[in-house]
Amino acid sequence: MKKEPIKIKEKEASERSANFEEVVLGYSEEEALEEASRCLQCKNPACSSGCPVGIDIKKFIAAIVRKDYKSAYFTIREKNDFPSMCGRVCPAEYQCRKACVLTKKGSPFASEQAINIHFLERFVGDYGMKNNLKILASSEEKSAKLKVAVVGSGPAGLCCAGELARKGIKVVIFESLHQSGGVLRYGIPPFRLPRDILDYEINYLQNLGVEIIPNYIIGKIKTLDELFSEGFTHIFLGLGAGVPAFLGVEGENLCNIYSVNEFLTRINLMSAYKFPEFHTPINVGRHIVIIGGGNTAMDAARSALRLQKLKGILHDTTIIYRRTEVEMPARRLEIEHAKEEGVKFEFLVQPLGFSGNEEGFVKKIRCLRCRLGEPDSSGRRRPVPIEGSDFEMDCDLAVIAIGLQANQVLTSVTPQLKTDKYFDVVVDPKTMETSMARVFAGGDIVGGEGTVIEAMGMAKIAAKAILA
Repeated sequence: MKKEPIKIKEKEASERSANFEEVVLGYSEEEALEEASRCLQCKNPACSSGCPVGIDIKKFIAAIVRKDYKSAYFTIREKNDFPSMCGRVCPAEYQCRKACVLTKKGSPFASEQAINIHFLERFVGDYGMKNNLKILASSEEKSAKLKVAVVGSGPAGLCCAGELARKGIKVVIFESLHQSGGVLRYGIPPFRLPRDILDYEINYLQNLGVEIIPNYIIGKIKTLDELFSEGFTHIFLGLGAGVPAFLGVEGENLCNIYSVNEFLTRINLMSAYKFPEFHTPINVGRHIVIIGGGNTAMDAARSALRLQKLKGILHDTTIIYRRTEVEMPARRLEIEHAKEEGVKFEFLVQPLGFSGNEEGFVKKIRCLRCRLGEPDSSGRRRPVPIEGSDFEMDCDLAVIAIGLQANQVLTSVTPQLKTDKYFDVVVDPKTMETSMARVFAGGDIVGGEGTVIEAMGMAKIAAKAILA
């Protein structure tokens, strides 16, 4: 066993932070073989239990060691329809790698010694893509009796569609935006998930027979009952959580204060970073402040810094977070990348409000220092404001990235759908079926924000129930 993990190659921070090209370059064949050889091939591998979709990690890594990359690819595809994508964006340090036997018990995230499962998955997924490996749809007799409508083309919707299409079932995805992919396209920047990778995974589904209808808002154009009347036997809701949360502080309505949804959607979906080639403008400040500690905050900060460099502005992008770095929910890799690229961090800082100029544009953010108190309901230590620690920071552009909430466009016109106090759709966790018969749901619309792979895990449960 090689003791030290094989470090993934990345572009230099000074180079990558000046463009939106992919940062992580992936393993070569030699590097993948070396990293795979570190796997202990445990008798009872815990890593698979840490994967929300249950990939047989031990088996696919063993196939890599044998140089049987085709077998490794199909082993992953038994459980995961999007290996190239998940190998890039999954928070492995909180999931499969954290469960690796090489991580000490009780650690909040994976140790450096844990097998780089996600990078090996990416290597295998990219091998399958380059060699055009395909899984064909089955032609079971049962498939002709089912027709499924999927609402939303984010990770949950795409996964559910893929699971069903592989069984030969007719699936139609209704997407409200003009391009498919949901949060994978509008939320995740191309330097983390290149668009050719996303497009390949979506095209793969279309080749299985999945139909995608864009610019179609279920709840406005058609109701769920109308979908049933048109011959759909089942419906899966992968609506996501598309409504931004705000701070509720003074001055939050000043100009140049963005929700993270709008900021990232303009950049990622509408290519504002290529303006004027693409006709979507976006303001760029000299002193940019991002409020939040999750992956969307990291994506916003790293995108903002790139915009500053592209426009020749001396970059000054700062993330402020109420807790410490240890409590940050963002991926460790993204935090390190942000630091390397020049993003500044202010920990134990709580925003109090904004002030602006006579034209109504933000110029300052008022903050308060905090200390950590006892753990709250999330299990993390609660930030406690320190009296008299008020201070101001220069801020001519702010992005609020403190979480997302359920979109109620569909649920507000569908009283049969039971929702909780957060307006998330209530489901039976064993089947993901909602209070409406033959209507299932998964992803962020169920239980709030989660990860891509968690959304896919729910979608797989729903697909299994639909097929039952």
